[in-house]
Amino acid sequence: MSAFVGKYADELIKTARYIATPGKGILAADESTGTIGKRLSSINVENIESNRQALRELLFKSGKALPYLSGVILFEETLYQKASDGKPFVEVLQENNVIPGIKVDKGVVELAGTNGETTTQGFDSLGARCQQYYKAGARFAKWRAVLKIGPTEPSELSIQQNAQGLARYAIICQENGLVPIVEPEILTDGDHDIKKCASVTEAVLAAVYKALNDQHVLLEGTLLKPNMVTPGSDSPKVTPEVIAEYTVTALRRTVPPAVPGIVFLSGGQSEEEATLNLNAMNKLEVLKPWTLSFSFRPSIAEKHPQNMGWKEGEC
Repeated sequence: MSAFVGKYADELIKTARYIATPGKGILAADESTGTIGKRLSSINVENIESNRQALRELLFKSGKALPYLSGVILFEETLYQKASDGKPFVEVLQENNVIPGIKVDKGVVELAGTNGETTTQGFDSLGARCQQYYKAGARFAKWRAVLKIGPTEPSELSIQQNAQGLARYAIICQENGLVPIVEPEILTDGDHDIKKCASVTEAVLAAVYKALNDQHVLLEGTLLKPNMVTPGSDSPKVTPEVIAEYTVTALRRTVPPAVPGIVFLSGGQSEEEATLNLNAMNKLEVLKPWTLSFSFRPSIAEKHPQNMGWKEGEC
């Protein structure tokens, strides 16, 4: 553990454990201004600050949802916004025993020397930003790395660069009091089978936890936000029980038991598919030393009924 994390160690562990409370999960409300604009335009609502504030107030004041949430990931704009009654959103969440979090990455850029693979940007002034976010009430953070499966992908360069980036982000967060959510997302695009996804997931997670260890990250004060192990989007579907078995096996082989919780992204699945898969994982009668829960986003009703519900937050 880094000496600089020491003063926050107890708080980091307490926060991570609370977010991993069984029966609760995370609401991802961290869409960027551009992404939330796409949501709003689908219902013919203008993408202006007041409308973004109104949408997020609707989410945060939904009494039926809050009892099932332990945390909410916010976009920077939202962290400083207030509800219509003048109460800061941070206080609205805290009063309902929901911990505010913050998206700290600045999106992905192409990784030079690869076939369209990416790395995540946002290290400029990250430490100073984390200090300010902590002062504003945030207690955890999110950083999304994106990898893809292809004929020669993910490349070793992509795996190592994204693992090192996640580790560097994680230790900077912890040194400033924020629990880092470590999110190495492997995209579902492609015609690969579930065995290929499992193999890649294990390789990526192994590299990530090696990097976290090298950077002296306090694992007890972190959370993991991975993809579920599924066939590619152009391959035949399999049952939730098969997805559960492959996913939990990959996690058991790579994720240390010191990590208190794993909160899944839905990765392009429908809300029903993601929920059934998560339920099947929790039903597996094998040792699972971490809480398994969700970190989905609520979608706005668009043209099709299947677009309503909880889905993974987008950047």
